[in-house]
Amino acid sequence: MTSTRHRHIPRDRKPELEREITRSPSLGYEAPEETGLVRCLAHGFPSPLVRWHFHEEYELHLITETSGRAFIGDWIGPFQPGHLVLCGPRLPHNWISLDAPEGGAAGRDRVIQFRHEPIERAATEIPELREALQLLGRARHGIEFFGFEQRAAAQWDAIKAARGLQRLAIFLEYLAELAHCADYRLLSNVQMQGVEGDNEVDQVNIIVNRITANLAEPVAMADIATELGMSESRFSRFFKRSTGNSFTDFVNRVRINSACHLLMQTDHFVTDICYQVGFNNVANFNRRFLEIKGMTPTEFRRQSDSRFGNLA
Repeated sequence: MTSTRHRHIPRDRKPELEREITRSPSLGYEAPEETGLVRCLAHGFPSPLVRWHFHEEYELHLITETSGRAFIGDWIGPFQPGHLVLCGPRLPHNWISLDAPEGGAAGRDRVIQFRHEPIERAATEIPELREALQLLGRARHGIEFFGFEQRAAAQWDAIKAARGLQRLAIFLEYLAELAHCADYRLLSNVQMQGVEGDNEVDQVNIIVNRITANLAEPVAMADIATELGMSESRFSRFFKRSTGNSFTDFVNRVRINSACHLLMQTDHFVTDICYQVGFNNVANFNRRFLEIKGMTPTEFRRQSDSRFGNLA
């Protein structure tokens, strides 16, 4: 039976929801009457805006000064000047500088925020906008772009300086560049790729739902293949094409992804989390976690605690 012991370290692990009422121009936000679809924001480090939070808008976030540790969803990794990430709606994020000078870094962050619904609605009438929808779909995982170090700051300056239709035009040109950028990585563990047609999407969703419905239960590839009316070999090829992973690797990644959320948001012991997400062997859990995340579960929890800005 799984233990219910917890670490006795009370804390609020949940990200803060950023609400419109808190977006004061004194913090660097543009006044509402100055913006339409696109809002620009600049701030430094330290700042009240540097905290573990999320919001309803997409956020294209450029770091121009310092290096440190980025927290995007359950991803933890380094950043340096030129680091450019697109976060989807409600994806928690924070950037903590580890080498800021004594007086701080006044111009560290250059941010563009925009909403999904206007673009989605407009795309029904303007086919050209549909090019952006696949990019926006990927953004729910967080996307880090490479090769934009020189252009990103200039693009932000141009959008910030423009108003009205001109701002929208410059922003859409930038969005098109990002949509066609092939040098990027998704920061979430599990991703879908190469799924063709609604039928395949439905099949993949059935599989993912089956895996995630009860992580603690064993999942046999043969059983799912039978449910979908496929041989094991055909199912294996289909699954690899659809997700980019073998079935076993995908299940492990889903389970490690769930473990990351438990490590970040609960005080459960690592050994308890191992069994909660479906591993029946702590050594195997630790080994798979290290392979996928590049650190042990204990180190992941220690590093994730600093997403709030406490680097002690």
